[in-house]
Amino acid sequence: MSVALPGPRLTSLSHGGGCGCKIAPGVLSEILASSGAAGFVPPELMVGIETADDAAVYRLNDAQALVATTDFFMPIVDDPYEFGRIAATNALSDVYAMGGKPIMALALVAMPVNTLPLEVIGAIVRGGQDVCRAAGIPIAGGHTIDSVEPIYGLVALGLVHPERVRRNAAAQVGDVLVLGKPLGVGVYSAALKKEQLGAEGYRHMIANTTRLNTPGPLLAELPGVHAMTDVTGFGLAGHALEMARGAGRTVQLHWPQVPLLPGVAELAAQGFVTGASGRNWAGYGADVRLGTGLPATAQALLTDPQTSGGLLVACAPESVAAVLAVFEREGFAQAAVVGQVQSGPAQLFISAD
Repeated sequence: MSVALPGPRLTSLSHGGGCGCKIAPGVLSEILASSGAAGFVPPELMVGIETADDAAVYRLNDAQALVATTDFFMPIVDDPYEFGRIAATNALSDVYAMGGKPIMALALVAMPVNTLPLEVIGAIVRGGQDVCRAAGIPIAGGHTIDSVEPIYGLVALGLVHPERVRRNAAAQVGDVLVLGKPLGVGVYSAALKKEQLGAEGYRHMIANTTRLNTPGPLLAELPGVHAMTDVTGFGLAGHALEMARGAGRTVQLHWPQVPLLPGVAELAAQGFVTGASGRNWAGYGADVRLGTGLPATAQALLTDPQTSGGLLVACAPESVAAVLAVFEREGFAQAAVVGQVQSGPAQLFISAD
């Protein structure tokens, strides 16, 4: 449970927060291109870096594959306990997005030890531990360093049956897209940093970012679910575009069907938008077509970086009811159909209907 602790505001110590800290997609592409080939790739490596998927997957045997990922970032909120919870939830999401079940985690802790009181650092770590406990896994080790900015996250490991691995690149023409969580965390964070986010908005922000994406392995058991990813720092548009590129197909999103967190549209209209949103658009906007009649804030909200965002699922039309039922049973009441996969070039189209 969070309590008031001494020390400076956590968000004042970092140049960005949450998944909004990600390197811009265009810059990341240049870095990866200049780094050369991936090197030695054993036949057991089922998923690597080739399609910007959520985690690596290594086949252990005919019944098990290891899912491995890591995620860490700087504070998105000032409450240290909640920061720890959000960061841990976000890191575990990549395992769920591959269809896996987490088995353990390692903590990554980089803190300005001469600036932050030790009890604040302890609260961050405790928040991460509580999330892992809720997921039924231990934090079995980790690494700590003294850092200029506070950074926390996890190395997350999970298991999945090799036949149930769900990549972001396997969507099929005719598939329906379902989004598990509403958008707007980046907008909330921008308002919070300027002390303009009300108590109700903050409550929704914490609830959204600390809800584990537990539907992932349950959805992977459904034969009609072809592809999954989680929506994080590149926004819904960026991760939907990755799905389109991986499948070599056109993805269409219907803007009125996209769920938003309460008050987010109004905050975005008031200018509470992160810098990461603009960097996202600069990185991939050339492959996104915006339909006529969209609201002025649509582009900013589609590129809004989501910290610990929802699963984006591509499934056969006859599986939509089962997918929505899984989300509802797991507590994701706002899960919604948001689009479909079509034949055509690898691009994203946003319609106003």
